[in-house]
Amino acid sequence: MCNMTFEETSGENSIERMDSVSKALEEVITSALPQGCVTVGVYEAAKSLNVDPDNVVLCLLATDEEQVVDVALQIHFTLIQAFCCENDINILRVSNMRRLAEILGGVKPGEEPMDLHCPLSVHTPRCREPLSDYGC
Repeated sequence: MCNMTFEETSGENSIERMDSVSKALEEVITSALPQGCVTVGVYEAAKSLNVDPDNVVLCLLATDEEQVVDVALQIHFTLIQAFCCENDINILRVSNMRRLAEILGGVKPGEEPMDLHCPLSVHTPRCREPLSDYGC
């Protein structure tokens, strides 16, 4: 199991590693979305983690620069991160919420924006491809 944040990828190959992680992550999300295997939002993620943590394979903790100072959000992240570590769930921190919104389908006209702070990729029996198929 590998719990990794983008901040931990440093050194001479860090840009290449981050690019390959980004591409793999995008593939995982785009294949999981149509299968209904992605849960989006801090509260929805917490519910999903509480109900069936064995079916959660990846937790994305996403923030923008201005949200780093949001104390309540950081508390939620700390609790979710601890739960994920305790249950051997892979964690990735991402900072490009605009790109994440594009991958997840963006905001639909007339609807409230999605809470993208904690999308979870969930592997359940209806999701055919395991995370390892993407080199993760």
